[in-house]
Amino acid sequence: MDKIVQLQNIIDKSKSVVFFGGAGVSTESGIPDFRSQDGLYNQKYKFPPESIISHTFFVGHTAEFYEFYRDRMLYLSAQPNAAHLYLARAEAAGKLKAVVTQNIDGLHQAAGSRRVYELHGSVHRNYCTRCGAFYTAEYIKNSTGVPLCECGGIIKPDVVLYEESLDGKTIEGAVSAISSADTLIIGGTSLAVYPAAGFIDFFNGSNLVVINKTPTSADGRAQLVINGGIAKVFSQLKI
Repeated sequence: MDKIVQLQNIIDKSKSVVFFGGAGVSTESGIPDFRSQDGLYNQKYKFPPESIISHTFFVGHTAEFYEFYRDRMLYLSAQPNAAHLYLARAEAAGKLKAVVTQNIDGLHQAAGSRRVYELHGSVHRNYCTRCGAFYTAEYIKNSTGVPLCECGGIIKPDVVLYEESLDGKTIEGAVSAISSADTLIIGGTSLAVYPAAGFIDFFNGSNLVVINKTPTSADGRAQLVINGGIAKVFSQLKI
């Protein structure tokens, strides 16, 4: 049986679908991932990208952090692709119960998804480290040097940097959604980033589906594995 047909049948028979996604969901919207051949980790900068997006680097080299952040992590003109749009429609139809994402770009919400657990935060939320005032991603993008609040405090993106912990309420919601799903679709992620990748271990349902261009550590226990782009796969599905 064709794998798209198999996936359609699984979704049609499911009552509680949860989607767990990573960078591959957004690459087809023009946002680069981290670990592929052309990803951020394989590009040359004055400092290694994994060091730049750490809490220690943000505190000690804030100007350099923002130089990289504006250049390589803010893609505010990116638009939702077929994967984001399908998931939003599936939620509106009552089929999809939640999206758990490792992405920080906000494209799921832009597509219309409402229940989205952003494990690594969002570029669209930025707060003063002194007074807590809120600032938009556009404000950060258009600022120069270190963006400062009106009170003089440094503004920090609500993005989980290396050395920082995930948000407790977000973890609780994501785990609850995954553990109560009868179908978990993993898409666009290599499952290489922890603790996020470990969340799929809370899945107890009957249908585990993996959609990714390259093999993942979950392939061996999945009922269905599709090696391909997530947007192309979802564009062939019906609600």
